[in-house]
Amino acid sequence: MAAQEPSPPSSLEGNKPGFPKKILANNLEDKHLCNSCQKILRRPLQAQCGHRFCSFCFNKIVSSGPQKCSACIKEDLFEEPTSILKQGGAFPDNAARREVEALAAVCPNEGCTWTGTIKEYEASHEGNCDFMIILCPSCKELMRANEQERHNERECPERTLNCKYCKEPFLLKNIKAHDEICPKYPMICEGCAKKKIPREKYVDHIKFCSKFKAPCRFHVVGCDMSVEKEKIHDHERACSYEHLNLLLHFIMGIKLQLHSEKTKVAELSRRCQELELKVGTFENIVCVLNREMERSCTTMEAYNRQHRLDQDKIEILNNKVRQLERTVGLRDLSIVEMEGKMREMSAATFDGIFVWKISDFTKKRQDAVAGRAPAMFSPAFYTSKYGYKMCLRIYLNGDGTGRGTHLSLFFVVMRGHSDALLKWPFNQKVTLMLLDQNNREHIIDAFRPDISSSSFQRPVSDMNIASGCPLFCPLSKLDSKNSYIRDDTIFIKAIVDLTGL
Repeated sequence: MAAQEPSPPSSLEGNKPGFPKKILANNLEDKHLCNSCQKILRRPLQAQCGHRFCSFCFNKIVSSGPQKCSACIKEDLFEEPTSILKQGGAFPDNAARREVEALAAVCPNEGCTWTGTIKEYEASHEGNCDFMIILCPSCKELMRANEQERHNERECPERTLNCKYCKEPFLLKNIKAHDEICPKYPMICEGCAKKKIPREKYVDHIKFCSKFKAPCRFHVVGCDMSVEKEKIHDHERACSYEHLNLLLHFIMGIKLQLHSEKTKVAELSRRCQELELKVGTFENIVCVLNREMERSCTTMEAYNRQHRLDQDKIEILNNKVRQLERTVGLRDLSIVEMEGKMREMSAATFDGIFVWKISDFTKKRQDAVAGRAPAMFSPAFYTSKYGYKMCLRIYLNGDGTGRGTHLSLFFVVMRGHSDALLKWPFNQKVTLMLLDQNNREHIIDAFRPDISSSSFQRPVSDMNIASGCPLFCPLSKLDSKNSYIRDDTIFIKAIVDLTGL
C-alpha cells in the first residue's frame, strides 16, 4: 500500500485539473484531452483558436496575463490574435462536456469494482471511494479510506491518548515522559508503604509521614545513616557526641580552604590587572590598525573607481574593434563576391561558343567516384551580350543511366538580366564536344531542345533543370591511353547555334 500515491479529492466545481486517464473503461481519444494538463477534460472551455482546456487549467494559464497557446505553437498553427489565450477569451464547450461525461468509467483505486459514467464518477464516487489512498496527517503513512478509523485508534505512532490519571492528552511516543511529570500519577511512600499517593500530594505526605527516612544532618562529617522521622532527634543527639571531633576537624579544614582560596583570589586579582594593561595596549594597536585600514580602503576605492573607468574604456574600444571587424568582414565578402564576378566575366563568352578547361582531372574524378563532388558547373557563357545565359554541368563518374560507366554532360539554361527581351522557350541547337588534344577525333553529341520541357522555359530560379547527354562518353575511353587527357586536363566545348537570333 505504501507504494501508491494519495487519491485526489472530489471536485464538482472547476477548481481541479482533468480526470486521470486510467478511469476510462474504453480507448482514449485525443479530442477528450486537455491541451494543458493532458488529462481527460473537466468542465471544458474552448479557446478562440479551437483548442480545449479544463476550466481550472485555462484560468491558471491566463491568471498572469495573456499567453500564447502552446498547442498552436506545437502544431505550427500559431496566428495572432486567435492563438492568444486571455481572460474571457474562451467559452464553455457544453457539447464536449456532455460527450466526456457520458464516457464509461471505472474506479482507478486498486480493489474497487465500481463502474459507471464519468459524470456519475465525479458526482458520487470521486473522493468517496473506500479504496481511495489517503495520507495520515500525523504520521504521513498511506492507507485506504476504510482503514483510517482503525489506524487512528490502534496503529498510528503519532496518535494522541488521554492520561487515565490526569485526563490530559499526550502523544503515544511521549507516554514515559508524561508518567514522570503527571501530577496525578500514583506514588508509593518509601516509609509507610502507602500506595496510590498522587504525585502532587507526595511532597506534603513525606513531610508528615513519621515512617519516612531522612538523612542525618551530620552526613557532611561522615554520618551516612537515614533514620525515620520519629527517631531522628534521638539519633542526632547521639550522633552529635560521636562526631564532635570530626566536626571540629571539618571546620578547621574549611578555614584552611578559605585561606587558600583568599590567596588564589589575590593572585587572580593581580593577573587581572596585568591583563587589563595588556588589553589597553592592544586597544591602542587596534585603533592604529583601524586608521590604516580606513586609509587603505579609501585608496582601494579610488583604485576600483579608476579600474571601472578603464574597463568602460576597454569595452568601448572592444566595441569599436568588433564594429571595424564586421566592416572589414563585409568588405572582404564584397571583394570575394566581386572577384567571383570578375572571374565569371573573364571566363564568359558572348558568341554562343564556350571552351571549358577542367584541370586536376584525376583528383576531381576520384572525388566524383567517392561521392564527395559528383557534379561540377562551368562558368556562365552567353549567346550575345544581351542574349541567353547558359552553363554546362558535368558528372565525371556519370549520372542516371550513365553512372559508373560514362561521363555525363548536360546543358543548363540560367536566369539572365535580359530574359524579358528574349524569345521563350529556348529553341537553339546545342552541340557538346570532348576535345581531342591532338585535333583528330573529337567526341561530339548534339541535340535540339524539347520546347515542352521545363528545362528550356524562361527560368524562375537561378537555373533550370539540366538537360543533355547522360551517356556522353564511355569512361573506358578515358581510362586507357588517350589524347583527351593531357597534363591531367580535359577540354569541353559547347556550341549554341545562333540561327534565328
